[in-house]
Amino acid sequence: MRKDEIISKITNKKEFSKLPEEDILLAYGKFEKRQCSDEEKIRLTKDLLRKVHSAFASGKLLNIKDKDEEWFLRKHLSTRERLEHYPVLYEKLFSELKKCSLIDLGSGINGFSYKFLPKKIKVEYVGIETVGQLVDLLNFYFKKGKINGRAIHESLFNLEKIKKLIENCSKPRVVFLFKVIDSLEMIEGDYSKKLLKEITPLCEKIIVSFATKSMIKQERFKVNRKWIIDFIKENFKLLEDFNMGNERYVVFENKS
Repeated sequence: MRKDEIISKITNKKEFSKLPEEDILLAYGKFEKRQCSDEEKIRLTKDLLRKVHSAFASGKLLNIKDKDEEWFLRKHLSTRERLEHYPVLYEKLFSELKKCSLIDLGSGINGFSYKFLPKKIKVEYVGIETVGQLVDLLNFYFKKGKINGRAIHESLFNLEKIKKLIENCSKPRVVFLFKVIDSLEMIEGDYSKKLLKEITPLCEKIIVSFATKSMIKQERFKVNRKWIIDFIKENFKLLEDFNMGNERYVVFENKS
């Protein structure tokens, strides 16, 4: 099946209509060599994309624009459980800074948490998100609330573009990868290592997080993530490793 046919068959469904072509083709590549029909490969690709881009679980929220930020944070699975922890979390992460550029990779709707950033810090927020509908929604609220932030529609697998976007942000730079590593690995194994090696030297601080409890089943599971933690310790300077709520946060910087 040609690339344009693959993209057309997937993006004709509204929920996938604003995904970058890179993500679609990488996902399809996981099933391309399977001994099954093209229709089955497309179905499997859509299933994988739904798992990776969990925002689709809240697809009905994408066209609502008359609610406040906390309403959205409560409605979305990924941010709901973080909501009560935002003030303490952000105070902990930004306590030593007076200003920064915050680059939120795979931001989802986390940009709505801008209001919880410490008031004493001047923050320019840049959310980079693959789901175009979420990008539109965030930018609508940033403009409406006159917030110093913007969301950019881009694939996290477009590494050179991601690096340029980061380099265009003023220093100091802080990068979030909240519950993103697992999704990246579902599409391309070991891509997280490549991404971190390339972007960490460009930033003053990187924070990655992992869920410690299933959002759907509400069951705890082990979050060793030994492969990525060992990689971080070996290649960068580990600053903090802590749990808050149902999330584990790992904070590190480039080795001097």
